[in-house]
Amino acid sequence: MKATIWHNPKCGTSRKTLALLEERPGVELAVIEYLKNPPSAEKLAQLYRDAGMSPRDGLRLRGTDAEERGLPDASDADILAAMAAEPILIERPLVETERGVRLCRPMERVEEIL
Repeated sequence: MKATIWHNPKCGTSRKTLALLEERPGVELAVIEYLKNPPSAEKLAQLYRDAGMSPRDGLRLRGTDAEERGLPDASDADILAAMAAEPILIERPLVETERGVRLCRPMERVEEIL
């Protein structure tokens, strides 16, 4: 099974999710450090759609200026544009497989798509 993790190596939950994926037999893993290689607004929209969540649900508030910028009340398009421009606003880790996408907070949510 192929899996892609949108990873932040400074995040403990992201590191633990990555370790779980690396230890899983049969998982062909692609790791994207999204702070260095941010996804486009279109890719983010697809990830959230496939996860059954809104961009607002994937907006990272802790450690960002998202609330000061009014992003929690912004349109989906504005949130996606802000995330694509400043990937620190993306809550992590996101994992994508052929079985779906999950925001793996807590990390055990990855099991739903493996």
